[in-house]
Amino acid sequence: MSSVSIGRVVRRGACAGAAGALFAAGLGSGVAFADGETQTDQLWIQAPYEQAVTTAAEGGAAQYRSLALGLYHDNDNFTVTGGRLTVDTTGLAGVAEVAWPDNCAPNDAGTVAVCDTGDVPTRYSAQVQLRIRAAAGAAAGAQGAIEYSAEATGGPDGTLVAPAGTETFVTVGSGPDLGISTPQDIDDVAPGSSLTVPFSITNTGNETAHGFSVKMWATYGLDIATRYPQCTYTGPEDGGEYTPMTYVTCSFDTDVAPGATVELPEPLRLTATEHALYERFDYEVQPAGDATDLNGSDNGRSWRIDVRNTADFAVHGTEVTGEAGDTVTAAFDFTNRGPAWVGNVSSGDPAAVIDFYLPEGTTATSVPDTCRTAWKSGDDPAIGHYACTLPTWAKPDLKASFPFQLRIDRVVPDATGTITARPDYGTTFPFDPDTKNNTAKVVVNPSA
Repeated sequence: MSSVSIGRVVRRGACAGAAGALFAAGLGSGVAFADGETQTDQLWIQAPYEQAVTTAAEGGAAQYRSLALGLYHDNDNFTVTGGRLTVDTTGLAGVAEVAWPDNCAPNDAGTVAVCDTGDVPTRYSAQVQLRIRAAAGAAAGAQGAIEYSAEATGGPDGTLVAPAGTETFVTVGSGPDLGISTPQDIDDVAPGSSLTVPFSITNTGNETAHGFSVKMWATYGLDIATRYPQCTYTGPEDGGEYTPMTYVTCSFDTDVAPGATVELPEPLRLTATEHALYERFDYEVQPAGDATDLNGSDNGRSWRIDVRNTADFAVHGTEVTGEAGDTVTAAFDFTNRGPAWVGNVSSGDPAAVIDFYLPEGTTATSVPDTCRTAWKSGDDPAIGHYACTLPTWAKPDLKASFPFQLRIDRVVPDATGTITARPDYGTTFPFDPDTKNNTAKVVVNPSA
């Protein structure tokens, strides 16, 4: 088991985040609340910031393109129903036109519609599928905007209203538009399983893409089993502990004509390793050369893969002695006994937070960089309380030490402080098979 200071662990975690730019906080992942915390909720509109449509062929109409919209909310402690998304296309006059789906009721002019999204989830999904195309005579470069508003039933006050200002800017253009379909997230995968990535590339533009590039990111618990000669691979072992993921760049010379769908040279397979748990596979495609993709919103996808595995988080206390006025070092440790790693790559939350309540009669004079003073309902103001955080990930061999400098203000035999590992939100780790070792003691002047 490797042993490092928590400061080094955090710096390594930061480097890992920089290496995988796609591993940003996931939309609609839900927000957890500690016991007794005031419950809040917020409704959100998910719509692309930009949407491209292609010019019409001479003497013909432009091709319709899909525009996916949806609503989601933050707090899964509330049930939110009756989502109503208002779509205003007035700003598209002379630029583009919309075909409304059955769950949208347009006004007489056909420019504004109220769309019924039904129950509102905490994880975004497309509930409204518009079709949009360039207006007759619209030239490349013409631009307009769609505006949105939304409300739903539920939340702490009975009604949720989405913040104003969500828009989609629609531009008429010409060129290739490569896209990949959204994969279906999967749960309860057994360690060691082989998985096939649903990876096909479709050109919905009006020009051929003469080749394409692919980038992939696989979290630490996934092994990319298929290796293409057109790709270069950088694995976790190449980046040391700075990059707990595999990064791949590829270049393929396959032409993708307008309307065509192509596959990779052979199916792309992943393996869920023995230390897999909460995994993500991110991948994106771009046309090769100097070509600019018309619409980047469907170029990248993220596939969530939850593996049926466990990780035993444990904390380890210590015993120290000293006289009144002495300053002693009391260091407690956190370990992940595995077999799984834990990486909160979507939420960005720390893998664990450790609460440390100081032993009676002591004051902390120096604390680790990743620890801060804390307060919870019911805390004794006479007892110091600190919360220490890990980075967003914890490998199976991680051992992190938290050295505190404690001044003994008065000698109290068997003065006992407690350390408890917990999630950033909530009280227990759902993947941890042994919660007893989530708590330990720091004892100053033990009597025996």
